[in-house]
Amino acid sequence: MGNLPEKEKLVCNFNRCANWEEKYLYIIELGEMLSVSSKNIRQTENIIFGCQSDVWIKMTLQNDGTIFFEGDSDAAIVKGLIAIVFILYHNLTAAQIVELDVHYWFDMLSLTQHLTPSRSHGLEAMIHSIRHNVQSLF
Repeated sequence: MGNLPEKEKLVCNFNRCANWEEKYLYIIELGEMLSVSSKNIRQTENIIFGCQSDVWIKMTLQNDGTIFFEGDSDAAIVKGLIAIVFILYHNLTAAQIVELDVHYWFDMLSLTQHLTPSRSHGLEAMIHSIRHNVQSLF
C-alpha cells in the first residue's frame, strides 16, 4: 500500500485539517502517494463504470486470502478518493470487504456531504464495483 496511512491515522489526519480546502489538498496528496506497480493498469477490464473521470482499479487475490489493490485516475481528487478506498480495504479478505461498512468511515471523514454529486456518485460506483468483483473470489 506504499506510504498510505492506516484507517485510524487517515481519520486523525483529516481532523487536523482546518477546513475543506486543506482536506481536498490532503486527498490530492493521498492520490500522489498511491503506487501503481502495474504498467498495464489502464486496461478495459480494470475500468470502473459510473465515474465521471476515468478510473481503473485492479484487484489481485494474495496467497493469504487478502486482496491487493492497484488503481489510477486521470483526476487528482479522484485518485485521492481511490487511495482512501484502498486504505479502508487494506489487508482485508474478499468476505471482509463485502462486510465492511465504508459509509461509517466516509461519515467520520465527512466525505459524502462535501463531495460534488458527480464525485459522490463515482465513489459509490467504485465501492459497488469492488464489492461485486470480490464476491466472485469467495
